[in-house]
Amino acid sequence: MININQVIKEMDLEGDPSNHRVVVAMSGGVDSSVTAALLVEAGYNVVGLTMQLYDYGKALQKKGACCAGSDINDARLVSSKLGIPHYVLNYESIFQDQVMNDFADSYLRGETPIPCVRCNQTVKFTDMFDRAKNLGASAMATGHYIRRKTKKGHLSLYTGVDPSKDQSYFLFATTIKQLDFVRFPLGSLTKDETRSVAKRHDLNVANKPDSQDICFVPEGKYAEVVRKLRPGSVEPGNIIDVNGNVLGKHNGIIDFTIGQRKGIGVGGRKGVDDNNSILYVIALDTKKNNVIVGPKEFLSCNKIKISDCNWLIDLVNEKEFRVLVKLRNSSQPVIGTIKVNFDNNLAYLTFDEPQFGVSTGQAAVFYNIKESSHILGGGWITEAPNKSADIQFHNA
Repeated sequence: MININQVIKEMDLEGDPSNHRVVVAMSGGVDSSVTAALLVEAGYNVVGLTMQLYDYGKALQKKGACCAGSDINDARLVSSKLGIPHYVLNYESIFQDQVMNDFADSYLRGETPIPCVRCNQTVKFTDMFDRAKNLGASAMATGHYIRRKTKKGHLSLYTGVDPSKDQSYFLFATTIKQLDFVRFPLGSLTKDETRSVAKRHDLNVANKPDSQDICFVPEGKYAEVVRKLRPGSVEPGNIIDVNGNVLGKHNGIIDFTIGQRKGIGVGGRKGVDDNNSILYVIALDTKKNNVIVGPKEFLSCNKIKISDCNWLIDLVNEKEFRVLVKLRNSSQPVIGTIKVNFDNNLAYLTFDEPQFGVSTGQAAVFYNIKESSHILGGGWITEAPNKSADIQFHNA
């Protein structure tokens, strides 16, 4: 049984809950729906807001994606069930400009983007915040599995208690100013507990599957979206090995990511030992339009450059320190040493052990090496040189 008093405590709003209006960002999924239900149960004055992010007609045909047409309807149904007002905000133009176009351009640069972070950074936690404040809200709540704490008068972010659902990797760009306004009531719950609350409130989304795809990418077909957003910008080219030999042709660099092994379109190398026979994408040369493949050893990366860092701790006396860092949401944190450049908002991280398949465009999220649940901040990987950087492709 969920302790409502604990929910009220974690909301960190002084006085009677009924005196506080809380706007809930409702995607139509079970997590944001339960967030609204818990806050209604706790006595807050709850208002639901849902973003319409792309063409409504197309959205109706796409299942399993955040803020699709059917999800907007589910958010309406949940709001009606809970007896709270619900509004749909048309953010198609902003979303296209800030998220979808950035996604396409990033792929064309040979990067591997994370549009969900960009959406949180440029839409949900900016424009939506402003709408919530205009509605007189004391706070905005989301259904993310992450914890907000105040320690010694300082706001901090911590991973969700359910490691399988922790979303800290996608929220590293949340600023201290934004933390002052946003709340995460599900951070201390497991997914099973969330679904039990949905069933107790008889919500229609209680058994609704979690969204899997990027909302505007049907069936995970990223390249098709890029070609549609940037027609004429994708051209065929060569697939070459580390010696510059042409092994085959490709239809566009956007079809490949660093570290990719399957679906490259060329076979492994014959006449070599097994460890070196398997080919990986080790580099993408956007200037010459080449995809470079080689053995796994060429993916070895010792250090990275991180730009546009967002720090959630006071770094006045910390220019170099040890951290845990996650390079992908699904990967385990690894240990490294970080050097901070305050003037340019950059950081340089050296790994204790080489990492493989690190790609620009991804995020590097930092955690306290002494308290791994404590999120220190993060930024965007803009340089990730691997062994392929030392190769001269004379025949390319």
